[in-house]
Amino acid sequence: MHKLSINQWAEEDRPREKLMRLGASALSDAELLAILVGSGSTKEDALTLMKRILADCNNNLNTLGKMTLRQLCEYNGVGEAKAITILAACELGKRRQMESPEERPDLGTATRIYNHMHPMMQDLDVEEFWLLLMNQNYRLIKKVRISHGGITEVAVDIRIIMREAVLANATIIAVCHNHPSGSLRPSQQDNQLTNNLKSACDVMRIHFLDHVIITDGYYFSYHESGRL
Repeated sequence: MHKLSINQWAEEDRPREKLMRLGASALSDAELLAILVGSGSTKEDALTLMKRILADCNNNLNTLGKMTLRQLCEYNGVGEAKAITILAACELGKRRQMESPEERPDLGTATRIYNHMHPMMQDLDVEEFWLLLMNQNYRLIKKVRISHGGITEVAVDIRIIMREAVLANATIIAVCHNHPSGSLRPSQQDNQLTNNLKSACDVMRIHFLDHVIITDGYYFSYHESGRL
């Protein structure tokens, strides 16, 4: 019977396409390994090859990681490059287990936002506008520079802010920008942007925590000033 290569499988069954569609956690160990090695041999595709190797390891990744380069190369379709890739992946998994999860900073107050952002904004001679995306515990998911502009103001597209929040699954956001002049007084544009962003967050059911204006030495908080 003619053997189908992985590229001839139905798209929903191919490991790479499956990962893109469902995420890495939906794939079996053999499917993940098949993505790493890329191809099998003339006799079997990469997935079948990885299933066979794992079966010889009692389907245990720890056992697989203890195999030597020479042992892996004894399998038809596994050369040095593929064997090295497999062992490197096992080593990375072992090292990940040994490390503690990265601590996400708590940005639940204006002071914490200021302390987190001030080091990267204190010496700027133009305005930058940053978005801080947080989970429901005020832990930072990621920060995104939305705009880099002139001395007195930057252009900010609220649609970009909302898109970033949705893509990151953020439930809380805050924004901040610097005033190179050192003035802590919000401009009319700052006020309008804050109001528009609050309205957009209300529609999307995202909590708009604060808009913080940063200078080299202090900050202005819309939330602490009772304007949010």
